[in-house]
Amino acid sequence: MTAPVFVVDQFGGPDRSGPEFVLDGPEGRHAVSVKRLRPGERVVLTDGRGRWTEGVVKAAEGKDRLVVTDLDPVREEPPAGPRITVVQALPKGDRGELAVETMTEVGVDAIVPWQASRCITQWKGERGLKALGKWRATAREAGKQSRRVRFPEVADAATTRQVGALLAGADFAAVLHESGEARLATAELPAEGEIVLVVGPEGGVSPEELALFAEAGARPYVLGPTVLRTSTAGTAAAALLLGRTGRWS
Repeated sequence: MTAPVFVVDQFGGPDRSGPEFVLDGPEGRHAVSVKRLRPGERVVLTDGRGRWTEGVVKAAEGKDRLVVTDLDPVREEPPAGPRITVVQALPKGDRGELAVETMTEVGVDAIVPWQASRCITQWKGERGLKALGKWRATAREAGKQSRRVRFPEVADAATTRQVGALLAGADFAAVLHESGEARLATAELPAEGEIVLVVGPEGGVSPEELALFAEAGARPYVLGPTVLRTSTAGTAAAALLLGRTGRWS
């Protein structure tokens, strides 16, 4: 899929988008004023939850109104399997958005922000809600940029106990940690179901957290001989899993 992607709230009907669709507001402004789309170019319209259609630009009007015609029937992309969820400890500064951006680009299905005990960053009150909003906005924009029509879910921030419960329900659960004797590249992976991967903070996963996760069935694994930042480890591990499960084949 090479046509640029734009997000719409609804398509105007359960089975078809209709003969024409007007893209306006921020998405229309981006299409007309930033992407500078012209008549005859193809675009993809999606709700970000798997439903999408493709059409042809009929006209660009003003600075924020794109008229799309010749729309295909609305299709739905089924969820890919196995589903890959990354539990991402909160990094410092804007590295959280970097992690969300690159994990979205490679194809992660869900991202769970985790307030680990050794996180320097703390999500509390309005600041926490604002940070979560940035993660979700980043996932949306990265989903569009990478031509996805099913964007990753970004959950509410989870406690360690909640992460443990998530790991207990997974078909394969792993914690990236230097204590791991097994490599993720050789782990036995399920052909379907849910894979949950935990990425710790800059200060590492604490012994207490490792013990709780072990009780939930999550083993520690290493990626390789080098040490990655928390903002890049999830992306590298997800790419490895996507290749090994056949989702990239």
